[in-house]
Amino acid sequence: MEKNLILQVKDLNIEFHDHLIPETVVYDFDLDLRVGEIVGLVGESGSGKSMSALAIAGLLSRKDMKKRGQILFDGVDILTCERNVLRKIQGNDIGIIFQEPMTSLNPLKKIGWQVEEALRIHTELSKEERYYRVIEMLRDVELEDAERIYHQYPHELSGGMRQRVMIAAAMICNPKILIADEPTTALDVTIQAQIVELLKRLNREKQTSILFISHDLSLVRQLCRRVMVMQGGYVVETGDTEEIFNHPREAYTQKLIAAIPKVVRKS
Repeated sequence: MEKNLILQVKDLNIEFHDHLIPETVVYDFDLDLRVGEIVGLVGESGSGKSMSALAIAGLLSRKDMKKRGQILFDGVDILTCERNVLRKIQGNDIGIIFQEPMTSLNPLKKIGWQVEEALRIHTELSKEERYYRVIEMLRDVELEDAERIYHQYPHELSGGMRQRVMIAAAMICNPKILIADEPTTALDVTIQAQIVELLKRLNREKQTSILFISHDLSLVRQLCRRVMVMQGGYVVETGDTEEIFNHPREAYTQKLIAAIPKVVRKS
């Protein structure tokens, strides 16, 4: 792998075997992700983008499915490595945030305990050191009154605050890669813009590489330097974000761009 290449996915194919007839959901997926780069993965529901992201995060079951190809992170193939090796990578080197934090956060556990989880697994920090690290991270994701939030439960926070908590939990160990799987879908437009700006800042300050999965091309254009378009399990177009927006080659990409709502300005 070249020096600044942090992740390389080669010829990834994912086939489910939990039905009578095997079903392939990702075909020949390739990705080179560099240090500090933000790449967008776009497409409609069922296009294979989230399945590809889950494979990169090492979160796909090793049963009921067949996976072919390589996902190389720091010389380790995430598809085939031992589980103890994978556990060291997950949450420490590769963090992930999901679409709906209420289904990802434990409603019975306080926020601080949940954000601390990766520190308990991957570090030797004392309880007090973990507390201060979590407070610092909650502030870093722009949550006011971090000490109070530390002791609250998920239902006591707004949707935007919960999503910031999820980002804090994913970033607590300063991972090299952050996978953001539809992280703004459940939020209103104003909060979406704030989350995008937060991800931009974390990328800029920490040089965290980000894989941003979304069906919202307007958000992808704001955040990503490069974009990959998926349809029916295939990557149908990839390249510089502005180039693809201004000169899309594939009919499917043209259709996605044409569907972006236009802002009508009143005179």
